[in-house]
Amino acid sequence: MPNKVQVQRISDAVASTLERRILEGSLKPGDRLPAERELALELGVSRPSLREAIQKLASKGMLQSRQGGGTYVTAALEKSFFDPWQEMMGSYPNLREDMLEFRRMIEGQAAEWAAERATEADLLRLDQAFGALQTAFQSDDTDKRSAVDIAFHQAIGDASHNVLIGHLSAALLRLMHDNIRLNLGELKSVPAASRLLLTQHEAIYRAIRDSKPQAARAAAETHIDFVRETLAHSLRSVARRETAERRLNTDFSTS
Repeated sequence: MPNKVQVQRISDAVASTLERRILEGSLKPGDRLPAERELALELGVSRPSLREAIQKLASKGMLQSRQGGGTYVTAALEKSFFDPWQEMMGSYPNLREDMLEFRRMIEGQAAEWAAERATEADLLRLDQAFGALQTAFQSDDTDKRSAVDIAFHQAIGDASHNVLIGHLSAALLRLMHDNIRLNLGELKSVPAASRLLLTQHEAIYRAIRDSKPQAARAAAETHIDFVRETLAHSLRSVARRETAERRLNTDFSTS
């Protein structure tokens, strides 16, 4: 009958719920789903319905069951963007500049919308991310500083409440991870530069916290401009060191 009501299968409804959590970033790549019994209870469905829903998302490449137990969120939404660019970044260094230019646009908009749209839960997460950033910048652990830097910017991307910005930010930050580590490593020996970086992050944080969209955008763009300048300086420094080492090795090999 043309007017017959279509009743959604329980497994389809569960799959939609989990898929929405992945899209909005509540479930992130690498996250493990709660135990089957616990998740079925939370969603109010039977375990067979939950298993069917998980299988649907696994067939779409969004979930993956691993050897030894556990179902994990994959990076399917970012992988198709990330993989080819990751390979080309190594072959074409000039792409870094284009990536930073694009990141400036994305993060400026993300900060503006976060200042307009952030909920109390978003602001609490941002508080935690900024607190972790402050703590990490007091140490010499470049890996830790890089990780919390990325987490801070991702919290802003998620607080923009735009699904594409959230996932594109995650992909871009993964692409730029090595460059972020390079920047922080080079700047570690320059206390004034480290303080400036922290001040820039705080300006973004305060503008979002104070619901000032234009100030948040301007602070984010200023930060990326600084990153672009320091990355260029870092790459030149690395190139000079490599050249000097080759000359040194050549001198000793011919003497």
